[in-house]
Order: sequence, then structure tokens, then C-alpha cells
Amino acid sequence: MKITLVSRSGREIIKGGIHLNDSATVADLQAEIHRRTKKYPSRQRLTLPVQPGSKEKPVVLNYKKSLKEYADGNSENLTVVFKDLGPQVSYRTLFFCEYLGPLLLYPVFYYFPVIYEYLGYKGERVIHPVQTYALYYWCFHYAKRILETFFVHRFSHATSPLSNVFRNCAYYWTFGSYIAYYVNHPLYTPVSDLQIKIGFGIGILCQVSNFYCHIILRNLRKPEGNGGYQIPRGFLFNIVTCANYTTEIYQWLGFNIATQTVAGYVFLVVATFIMSNWAIAKHRRLKKLFDGKEGRPRYPRRWIILPPFL
Repeated sequence: MKITLVSRSGREIIKGGIHLNDSATVADLQAEIHRRTKKYPSRQRLTLPVQPGSKEKPVVLNYKKSLKEYADGNSENLTVVFKDLGPQVSYRTLFFCEYLGPLLLYPVFYYFPVIYEYLGYKGERVIHPVQTYALYYWCFHYAKRILETFFVHRFSHATSPLSNVFRNCAYYWTFGSYIAYYVNHPLYTPVSDLQIKIGFGIGILCQVSNFYCHIILRNLRKPEGNGGYQIPRGFLFNIVTCANYTTEIYQWLGFNIATQTVAGYVFLVVATFIMSNWAIAKHRRLKKLFDGKEGRPRYPRRWIILPPFL
């Protein structure tokens, strides 16, 4: 079987094509491309060509399937479009890097007040109980996220572009330092004890709920990570499409009620905006996939992320 490998512009990438036996899989093709071009499989995006001007999305080749399944009756020749995704890292590496920064940076502002002395703030520093509680809450959250990354989450894609490491780390590390600076500032003024208890109470409840949401999502996907889309059910997913984002947002709302800083609320607004966009896209995708036609179930009526607003 001859596979003609072309770029999205139609230029042939490997002259003369690639010849494989009739029982070859997409993984075998990826291995041969790696041997010829040194582009390892996770950098490769292989799709079937689409007609010029077509609005249909190209079919992405599944590495487990036989190449014959994509040959459309022509068992001798197959044209495949190749895209180099660039340097990649595993999603576990990506998440570990982005979460490790806030976990390590926040305690620096709590335990080393000399930072504020260098910035011109003199005098004795008084540590308020809420600042200590905020430290424990913050570290628990990011330690939980790291543990979930390695022991709970199952990813639909094996890798992510290396550039995302720098972008995501800049986001998390910057906001982590920004919030830690103000919550641990020598001039910080705490709110009332009742407000602190309400805030952290909401936050802890949402942290536990968020963990349970991740367990539900984990069980929707096979261990190899390619279980396809399914309708999440149970717990908050019965009323909200992206209950994991909902609980994430409210756990930071609880943190901000207890600590009450502008930096924290800025982070909350930005994070809510980002997760809302993700939630809207996922909600639309699930409604489109589960349209009730041709034997497919119909996606139930649910809030997207933030009842009763969205």
C-alpha cells in the first residue's frame, strides 16, 4: 500500500511516498514518518484531505486503526495530510509546571516578609489568622491539583504544544505572586471572623465538590484516554454541563470572601471569563453530538456553567 504524504498546501513531503504492507496501522505510518523525518508521533497530525472550499472538518486518523479503513475502497493508494505540531510535552508535565509555581511562590510571601522591607515597608509585621488560613487553603488547592494531575485526570490528548508551558506558567505564576503579595502584605486588614468562616466554608465545600466532579469525569474516559465524548451524569452534572468549572469558580469566590483583596477578585474575573468560554464551547459540542437523531440520545436541558445566569 502506498501512502502519499502531503502538506496542507498540497506539497509532497516524502518523495515517492511511503510503502507499507496492507495490514499496516496508522501507528505504523507514524513510526515510518518518524524514521524518515525525525518528527516523533506526538508531533504528527494526520488527516484525510478535504475538497477545496469545503467547510467540513478534516478526519483525524486514529493511531489504532488500520490504514485500509481510511482508503475508501482504494486499497493501493492513500493520500494523507501531514501537519507538524511542533515540540510537545505531556499534559501531566504541563499541569505540573503550571501548578507548582503558585504552590511554591505563595509561601515565600508568607514566610519571608523581608520582601516587603526591600520594597520600602518598615516596622514589625503582624500575621493575622486569616493569612495563615489562606496559606493552608492555597497550598491545599494546588497540592490537590497536582495530585489530581497524576492520579485522577485522564486526558483526551497525550501532548500539548511546548509553548503552552510558558503561557500557562506565566498566567498561574504571575497571578499566584500577585495575590500572595497583597494577602500577606504588612498593611493587610482582615475582614470579620464571620466573613472569614463563611468564605472558607464555601471554599472548602467547593474544593471537595470539585474533586468529586473530577472523579465523575475520569470515569467517563477509558484508561487509554480515548473514550470519546459522553454525557456526564450524576451530582451537579445533572443540572450543569461543566460542574467542574462551576465548583472551581465558587471555591475561589469563597477564598476571596475570606481574604477580600482586589488581586483575588481580578483573578476570579479572569478565570471565570476563561472557563466560561471553555464551558460554552463544550456545551455546544455536546448538544451537537447528542442531537437525538439516528438513535443518538438527546442532550438534556442544563445550565452551562453558572446557574441561573449562564
